[in-house]
Amino acid sequence: MKIKKLYIAVGMIIAFAVFFELAAHADESDEATRVTFSEPIQIPGQVLPAGVYLFKLVNSDSERDMVQISNADQTVVYATLQTISTEHTEPVAYTVVTLAEQGPGQPDALVKWFYPGNDTGHEFVYAGQKEKDLARNTQRTIVAHQPTAASSDASGAGN
Repeated sequence: MKIKKLYIAVGMIIAFAVFFELAAHADESDEATRVTFSEPIQIPGQVLPAGVYLFKLVNSDSERDMVQISNADQTVVYATLQTISTEHTEPVAYTVVTLAEQGPGQPDALVKWFYPGNDTGHEFVYAGQKEKDLARNTQRTIVAHQPTAASSDASGAGN
């Protein structure tokens, strides 16, 4: 009887450990990243006001380059956007975003987002002429101030 209880207890501990191991890596699979913009920022199709946003990959096996942008507590989804893969010269240690300056009176446009530890990121797709204009505009890269994905903060973005 004691041996049976021991096996049940060990089995439950193993199951519990596996569950929490999977949960601990959940943010890495969807690349969930909190980003703070101090000024409005343009994304394809709209301009987001200054604030804190959560960027994450949409959980879809067929569309790994779909990025969802929501408010920090995920109660409002602002956009789900198609992106294309883009390369960085080496894996980034922190969250990195690239912005294109659009000129006086216009918000900077979000061009790329890289998750910490990756050298492959996500380039946002803009329509026709806008894409060409952004490619010609001055672009700058902003590196997050904090190392963890759950608390990444590119708070200088948009300045």
